[in-house]
Amino acid sequence: MRRREFLTQTACGLGAAWLGSKALAWPPRALSGGFSATDLVTLGKTGIQTSRLACGTGTVGFNHRSNQSSLGIQGLADLLWHGYDQGLRFIDTADAYGTHPHVAAALKKLPREKITILTKSWSRDARGMRADIERFRSELNTDHLDIVLMHCLMDGNWTNKCRGAMDAISEAQEKGIVRAHGVSCHSIGALRTAAKSPWVQVILARINPIGSHMDADPNTVVSTLWEARAAGKGIIGMKVLGQGDMRNRVDEALKYALSLKVLDAFTIGAESRAEQEELIRRIAAVSV
Repeated sequence: MRRREFLTQTACGLGAAWLGSKALAWPPRALSGGFSATDLVTLGKTGIQTSRLACGTGTVGFNHRSNQSSLGIQGLADLLWHGYDQGLRFIDTADAYGTHPHVAAALKKLPREKITILTKSWSRDARGMRADIERFRSELNTDHLDIVLMHCLMDGNWTNKCRGAMDAISEAQEKGIVRAHGVSCHSIGALRTAAKSPWVQVILARINPIGSHMDADPNTVVSTLWEARAAGKGIIGMKVLGQGDMRNRVDEALKYALSLKVLDAFTIGAESRAEQEELIRRIAAVSV
């Protein structure tokens, strides 16, 4: 891997520090009705229905490693099976996390048609993206990928610079190999471009109430996500717990994410069955 690419992936995996105000976006809205981690939600206009909570596999994920990959293939597969038994139907993976083999092992015991797999590619050109899509299908041992995102976009002009990769994903969608496509963003410029781009069907965005490891202050990010949602895009939250910075304020972070009403779903990476069960319990508890 080239040094520049490694440094960029490291920054995205660890979360580039946000230097703006740490003020709360606004007091969380009152939650109307109960929410559950296992609620079936529809991602924008994609027609994809899946669980509100995704099983994240990329905590501190970069250079083909993550906290979840360190559990080993069998260990993470067991955790994903447990999530399915609890009602979770959404798996968030990526080439950069090194967890495709782990997800493939889990899929051996799961009904593929009931699972939504989101994965991400670093390719920015057509040739690389086509190769990645085929490799990902092989690594995951699946004939189709539910959601393919361009990973960690930081350039506000990405729609021009990455046109080849975009076209390659669109071609795969036309062939039924990919169901929906979009981006994960790591700058406010890239996120604003994604909100406006007709090509984008799904956005994975960093959001939490203290602005930790985010693209901008929470108010700015939320207003941009509302613009994207109004355009029919599926919105998935990440860094909901501030990459661990809110580990002692989990209920506050979860209530904030739910109260925004702009997220269709969000992804959090548990590292044990106990953590997974606790997340599911807390999501239900904070929304009562």
